[in-house]
Amino acid sequence: MLDLREKRIVVTGGAGFLGQQVVQQLAEAGASAAKITVPRSRDFDLCTLEACQKVAANQDIIIHLAAHVGGIGLNREKPAELFYDNLMMGTQLIHAAYEAGVEKFVCVGTICAYPKFTPVPFKEDNLWDGYPEETNAPYGIAKKALLVQLQAYRQQYDFNGIYLLPVNLYGPEDNFKPESSHVIPALIRKIYEAQQRGDQELRVWGDGSPTREFLYSTDAARGIVMATQDYNDPDPVNLGTNTEISIRDLVELICELMNFEGKIVWETDKPNGQPRRCLDTTRAKERFNFEAQTDFKTGLKNTIEWYRQNAE
Repeated sequence: MLDLREKRIVVTGGAGFLGQQVVQQLAEAGASAAKITVPRSRDFDLCTLEACQKVAANQDIIIHLAAHVGGIGLNREKPAELFYDNLMMGTQLIHAAYEAGVEKFVCVGTICAYPKFTPVPFKEDNLWDGYPEETNAPYGIAKKALLVQLQAYRQQYDFNGIYLLPVNLYGPEDNFKPESSHVIPALIRKIYEAQQRGDQELRVWGDGSPTREFLYSTDAARGIVMATQDYNDPDPVNLGTNTEISIRDLVELICELMNFEGKIVWETDKPNGQPRRCLDTTRAKERFNFEAQTDFKTGLKNTIEWYRQNAE
C-alpha cells in the first residue's frame, strides 16, 4: 500500500462535488492537508500546457478529476467544447506529469466512453466494442483517449498511470444548475421548484425506459483513494454498485421521498440517452478490494435534504 503521509498530491477539480470528497478521503487515509494542492480554474487554465506544467511541478501524485461535464442538454449544445476542453486538460496534464517525474497519475474517466449498446453489466473489456451513445460521444471519446495515452506512456516510459471509470455520481453538494446538471440533481431541483409553485404535474425528458446505475459521491471518493494507494495496473477499472434502476422508477422514487403527488408527464420527443447502464464491478473488488457501501435510498435522502437546506 502506498503511504500517503509524505506525498505531495494534486487534486484537479478538488474544489468540486467529487473533489471535496476525495480531499477528505485522502486526509482520512493519512495524507497531510498541507501537502494537498487544489489548483483552481481561475488561476490555472488546464487547457494550456503552461498551466499543466506549473500544476505538475514538484508533485508526487496527481489525481485528475477536473472535467467540463454536464447532462444530455449540455452534451447536445456544446459537443465541441466538451471534446476539446476534456482532451486538452487531460492529455497535456499527463504529459506534464510524466516530464515532471510525477510518481503516479490517477485519471478519472467516464462511463460515457462505453459503446451505446454494451452487454449489461458493462465489463471493462467491452470498452472498445463500439461507438458511444451519440449525445455524449465527443465527451466520452475525449476522456477515453486519456486511457490510451496512459497505457502508451506506461509502455514506453514506465509511467505509472491508472484509469478509473466511475458510474453516474450523486450526493450532497452536487451540481444542481438546470443547464448542466445530471439526472438526480436535475430531478430533485425540478420537483422542489414544482412544489414551491404548487404545480400539479412534472415534465420529464424521454419515456422513462433507460436504466442507470448511481454511485454515492463518498463511495466514489473512497474508491479513488483506495486505487491511488493499492492499484498500479494498466487496465481500466469500473467503480459502481452493480445495480441498475429505470429512469421511470427513479423519478417515482424521488417523488415519493419528496412527497410530490402530481402527475408525471413523459416528454417522449426528447432523447433518452444510452438505453442501459450497469457496471460489472468485479475488477475493483479483486484488484483493490473496493465495494460501494451506501444504500441508494439513504443516499437520495441525504442529497434531497442537502438541497432543501441550500436551495436559493
